[in-house]
Formats: sequence, C-alpha cells, structure tokens
Amino acid sequence: MKYTDPLYPHHYYHLYNHAVGRDNFFNSNDNYRYFLTKYTQYIYPICHTYGYCLLPNHFHFLVQVRSEDVLFDHAQTLYADKKLIQTDFSYPRFAMQQFSNFFNGYTKAYNKLYERRGALFIDYLRRKRVENGRYFLRLIHYIHYNPVHHQFCRDPAEWPYSSYQAVLSHQETKVEKETVLDWFGGATAYRAFHQGPPEIIDLQ
Repeated sequence: MKYTDPLYPHHYYHLYNHAVGRDNFFNSNDNYRYFLTKYTQYIYPICHTYGYCLLPNHFHFLVQVRSEDVLFDHAQTLYADKKLIQTDFSYPRFAMQQFSNFFNGYTKAYNKLYERRGALFIDYLRRKRVENGRYFLRLIHYIHYNPVHHQFCRDPAEWPYSSYQAVLSHQETKVEKETVLDWFGGATAYRAFHQGPPEIIDLQ
C-alpha cells in the first residue's frame, strides 16, 4: 500500500496512524473528546464515518469520502478565492488538506497543553482503500476489537472511545449507524459478529 494514494470521492478507506516515538495522542478524557470535536469540524463535512477507535498512541477510522458536489460546496464555504477553486480544484488534494488541518490543529492544542514541541503524528496518514463487502465487516470488527487486543478492556463494548456503542445507540451520532447495522444484518448479528477476536487484517 502506498501512503500517498489519493482520497477519491465516493471511495471507502481504512485510515490509521500512530504517534511519533513513544508519545501518546491522548492522555486524558478531554484529549479524546477534543480530538473527536476537531474530527467533526474538519472531517465530518468531507467523509461519511462508519467506524472508529481511538487508543492512547494510535487510531483507526473507516470512512467514505463524500461526493464531488459536497466536497466542492464545502471548499467554497472555506475559501474566499472561489475563482481559484473553480480553476484549480483537486478533490483528493482538498480531502488531504482537511486531514492535514485537522492533525495540525490538534497537535498545536496538544503541544500547548502539555508544553511540548514538534510533530505528534507520523508523517503520512496511513490509508487503504476498501472494496470488498466481506472486508467491511471484518474491518469494523478489527477496529472495535483493538482495545481488547491491546489489553485495555475485555470486551469491545467496554471501550468508550470507539464507535461500537454509537452504532447501537438510539441517540443522534455522526457515525452512519443504520448503514453499518444493515451491513451486519441487524443489531443482534452485529453483536454476535463482535464476539471473539477478528480475522487478521493486513495493514501493509
């Protein structure tokens, strides 16, 4: 997989990254909440989100980049030079710029809070295009099972910083929960699929 692969409209991607060295992304509940707030600000307008998990030093997301019209309209709301947007607009470049702005904004706030300097994220956003229907289910299971694998909890439902419970919740959420439950065949099948460790996911 090439870490420089473009993020094309309509396509699904497994996105993940790791903190530099032995640093963490998150040291408190407020860190997790702030990260998701910035995600909502920068990424929700350009991507549908089907699953995520945040752990102290890395994260995973399953997203679908929104349509060309949505990306273009959002770009116009952000940039004053609309003429430039119309003549030199790249959907993948705009999507990656939003991720860059998201990570940079979080890093600046994190560094200020903890009186640190330098990069927080590994240079490239890791990404893998998802095209196989069966892989969707395996990947969501893999993402939700991450905190169990790393021994932060015993069951995916126990981890508060993933989309596992959001998919089952009756409250409003930014996660595309209806679509996810449809993929699994309903809430009962969704819960059953998450029992036990997932099949191995190739991240290379």
